[in-house]
Amino acid sequence: MPYLLISTQIRLEAGPTMVGDEHSDPNLMDFLGARKRNMLGNNFCEYYVNDAPRVVLDKLEQLGYRVVSMTGVGQTLVWCLHRD
Repeated sequence: MPYLLISTQIRLEAGPTMVGDEHSDPNLMDFLGARKRNMLGNNFCEYYVNDAPRVVLDKLEQLGYRVVSMTGVGQTLVWCLHRD
């Protein structure tokens, strides 16, 4: 999976960070220390870590991921990463 989205809410820039969805690579999620959860009202699961986005980005850089873009959507910060 060469593309990855991570996100956090602006008021939570110290964590947690959402790092994947229910179809994410389980080995990558293990490397990040991510846990799967289903938030009340959602019909899907997501992976999250308690780390700040900066820590997650540092870990992903070790695996060859690079930030392609970053944006703010409402109260959410989103990073798109790619690995060759």
